[in-house]
Amino acid sequence: MKVLIACEESQAVCKAFRAKGHQAYSCDIQECSGGHPEWHIIADALQIIRGGLFNTQNGDLHEVWDWETVIVFPPCTDLAVSGSRSFAIKKADGRQQKSINFFLEFTKTDCKRVAIENPVGIMSTNYRKPDQIIHPYYFGDPEIKKTCLWLTGLPKLTATNVVEPEYVLYKSKKSKSGYSKYGKITGSNPSTNNPKNAKLRSKTYPGIAQAMADQWG
Repeated sequence: MKVLIACEESQAVCKAFRAKGHQAYSCDIQECSGGHPEWHIIADALQIIRGGLFNTQNGDLHEVWDWETVIVFPPCTDLAVSGSRSFAIKKADGRQQKSINFFLEFTKTDCKRVAIENPVGIMSTNYRKPDQIIHPYYFGDPEIKKTCLWLTGLPKLTATNVVEPEYVLYKSKKSKSGYSKYGKITGSNPSTNNPKNAKLRSKTYPGIAQAMADQWG
């Protein structure tokens, strides 16, 4: 099966599909960090999704005209509720609308099997409510990260290995106790505008990547 993983530089999902024998490619405007430049396209995913000739990062030429499955991870910086404190500025300068438009372009593809992933955010109202909300701890990774999936022609993911999520405590003015709990990934409040936190939390967990390949492949 020909699979495009759009807006993915980590190649977590791409590698999971490749391991099952699929012709999968990751695509991003950044170089890949997943170690397989021969499977990675550095380009605008909206161009690649149309099909045609393209070069992978290692320079090889490929041709795919009809993607059979497209999985998209649009940038969420301007869309996720975790960044709501900056929404007014991002609305005023056009950043948020640009991100909304980019997300919505993937809903217009001719591909019959499409999954779009994003954290909880404004696309539930600017597009529609997600078909499914999952956490990494449903699939063996003991993390809390509420993740929305908008699905076309694909089934909802079935949990494969539900484990107990791990927490950290961080100081919070909103909590009655003065502390709130969050997933262990950062060791601090991941809702803060910390580029390191954003990078960490953008990665696809191995269990989710494997479930996508097993159940959608």
